[in-house]
Amino acid sequence: MPLHLIKLAVGCDSVKELKGWVAERMRVAKQKGLPRHHIHITRMVPKRDQEILAGGSLYWVIRGEIAAREKIVAIEPFRDRDGIGRCRLVLQPKVIAVLPRPMRPFQGWRYFEDRDVPPDLDSAGTGLAAMPEPMRRELRELGLL
Repeated sequence: MPLHLIKLAVGCDSVKELKGWVAERMRVAKQKGLPRHHIHITRMVPKRDQEILAGGSLYWVIRGEIAAREKIVAIEPFRDRDGIGRCRLVLQPKVIAVLPRPMRPFQGWRYFEDRDVPPDLDSAGTGLAAMPEPMRRELRELGLL
């Protein structure tokens, strides 16, 4: 069973906005002739990297809900210009919406066990994926999803 990471998407208001950010980064990478992977830099390096690389994803918390994920394809520790240790999470640039679930704020990233992850929205039920995100959020807040 793979291990996953979970992190807040700070400054992001929707899955659509996250997809836009990733698309823009891929456009810039293409222009610069760089590999088209979504890179997210963190301060801490996951110690359980082999478990994560066995099929894990980075789950994004958006506006207090676990809302989307991206598959992790590599974990690259490095030192920045100031000599501070950092970590590149190399992600497949495909944002996959998941069935929203409430999540309290936290700092940094956390390990996220496979048994705790929400299902992808496409597999969660007929019609849910086609429903506008604000409507899904409101229905979830009303306890109807």
